[in-house]
Amino acid sequence: MNAQPKPISAEEEDLLFRLLRQLDLTPDASQRALAGALGISLGRVNAQLRAAAEAGLIEITERTGTDRRQRFAYGLTARGAAQKTRLIDKFLARKFTEFTALHAELTGSAQYPIPPQFRSFPMQNPHAPITELYVSADSAQKLKVEAASLPSWDLTPRQICDLELLMNGGFNPLKGFLGKDDYESVVETMRLADGSLWPMPITLDISQDFADTVEPGQDIALRDQEGVILAILSISDKYVPNKAREAEMVFGADDLAHPAVNYLHHVAGPVYLGGAITGIQQPIHYDFRARRDTPNELRAYFRKLGWRKVVAFQTRNPLHRAHQELTFRAARESQANLLIHPVVGMTKPGDVDHFTRVRCYEAVLDKYPAATTTMSLLNLAMRMAGPREAVWHGLIRKNHGVTHFIVGRDHAGPGKNSAGEDFYGPYDAQDLFREHEEEMGITMVDFKHMVWVQERAQYEPMDEIKDKDEVTILNISGTELRRRLSEGLEIPEWFSFPEVVAELRKTRPPRAKQGFTVFLTGLSGSGKSTVANALMVKLMEMGGRPVTLLDGDVVRKHLSSELGFSKEHRDINIRRIGYVASEITKNGGIAICAPIAPYTATRRAVREMIEAYGAFVEIHVATSLEECERRDRKGLYKLAREGKIKEFTGISDPYEAPTNAELVLDTEGTEVDYCAQQVLLKLESMGLVAA
Repeated sequence: MNAQPKPISAEEEDLLFRLLRQLDLTPDASQRALAGALGISLGRVNAQLRAAAEAGLIEITERTGTDRRQRFAYGLTARGAAQKTRLIDKFLARKFTEFTALHAELTGSAQYPIPPQFRSFPMQNPHAPITELYVSADSAQKLKVEAASLPSWDLTPRQICDLELLMNGGFNPLKGFLGKDDYESVVETMRLADGSLWPMPITLDISQDFADTVEPGQDIALRDQEGVILAILSISDKYVPNKAREAEMVFGADDLAHPAVNYLHHVAGPVYLGGAITGIQQPIHYDFRARRDTPNELRAYFRKLGWRKVVAFQTRNPLHRAHQELTFRAARESQANLLIHPVVGMTKPGDVDHFTRVRCYEAVLDKYPAATTTMSLLNLAMRMAGPREAVWHGLIRKNHGVTHFIVGRDHAGPGKNSAGEDFYGPYDAQDLFREHEEEMGITMVDFKHMVWVQERAQYEPMDEIKDKDEVTILNISGTELRRRLSEGLEIPEWFSFPEVVAELRKTRPPRAKQGFTVFLTGLSGSGKSTVANALMVKLMEMGGRPVTLLDGDVVRKHLSSELGFSKEHRDINIRRIGYVASEITKNGGIAICAPIAPYTATRRAVREMIEAYGAFVEIHVATSLEECERRDRKGLYKLAREGKIKEFTGISDPYEAPTNAELVLDTEGTEVDYCAQQVLLKLESMGLVAA
């Protein structure tokens, strides 16, 4: 383990900062060249290099060559790169103090709009470059070799989104994943421990098994899902969060109906790591590469075009005519150029996939004036945190060089809670944004609820229509749009562009032509498999789409033969079934699944996986435990009662019955053909099969 850097004086710290910066810029420079660049003696350079090496900040290696004056090479380690990033902050803080003192001397006033502890320095031009966490290309090549021997963590899709925005400055002022003090401060106060405004905990959650192998003071490699090393994390903290408190404070309630709360409890790991990030390379995107811009790339673009004011429109949905009118009005009101800045990372489960959405955006982009409008994609993993998310989005857009930001009605709202009520009030996000607007340094543009006024053949803000009782007001909700798409009904041109509708119809054909999954769940012996087989035959008899039966026992034999019956292994088995079913659904087929699937969280994960591509129809085969034991064709209940089978569902392990299944069946005293027919009728009522 590398030694921790010792406390040093401000003068020595400044010299160390300049040394590390110089080594990052010119890793192959000789000691004499370093001395010249730093303006100090050769002996002092030598002493500084030795001290930095002892602290684990640089690595000294022997060169091969004939020049005896360049016997050694000096490269930054991951810890050295992280230390350089920390020292940049301190250097900027000192310069800011000097700036405020000079401001007071020249103006005679010591007052300044934003206290100096906040790192979003007001003297910074919104289009000037901001700090990134990447090392130079030469240092990155050396760090890749070093990182290959470090313990490594394979990042989840959400963690990859977070890491990308950490490294490219989108999450400025963060320099890494939050340590314990910063995490607790953000959860409780929406501020980092130093007082900087930051509303969203950006954490690296890991498994307990991996947590047992690492400790603070250690470096780990962070890899994408293909094993490519993206960054090095210098661990400063390892801690167990209070997830219930995090849910309550960040999302407003510890309610599993909220997708981010469900993720927090059922997907995220139990342990968090915090520490500085050393960026080696950005994640690789093969899609829409020309549309993906870092904060500095957008800032440079605005600077080149002379755009002093830019208003950003955040969206995770396709653009329709009301959105176009809204963005036109926002640009006019703020006298700004327009940035259409859609999220293409993780959004709400069930949203239209980003490939379809981007095709929709590109289809209508030519309807905007090219001289004043541009579009860029943001690889952000949304949390759907309503008010806090609105402030978070504002800070992210500020980092991208934006001066104005459109905040919508129920901005980033996740929908209904467990009681059937909205998680957040319609204007809570606007109120919280307005409260912090001056400190953030970005101006809010209120979202107007646009409706079509038929007599005037134009969109107008609902609250500005004076003659509501005398005109015909039309609007189509998101739910109504999805219904019209699923049933193949007309979508009027006043609502959306023909090009957008055409793209949506490609991805979401009428329901009777879509793939879907029927997921039967219930106790062992409840009759799931029997009903599933009968249903399969009826669907095959109807024809039109391929039908695949994923029976629990058959899957166990062919797909999960190595798994046992612990909770962990049963979850893995169900997720495998869900993955196969999602692929069948995506390709237009019908998947019939008949596992026990006793856990609510796992069934929900499978539903979300499948609903990205088509319908998920959950059938609870609610046959009583007594009837299942009476049947006991395989003798499993008898063995479980005798203690010969451990963790048996219904006996020694719970079955969490569904509460929102599309259909409930009880096979006791009921013919199989009748049960299968009930499922068919349900599928007909949902439009999934022709009546």
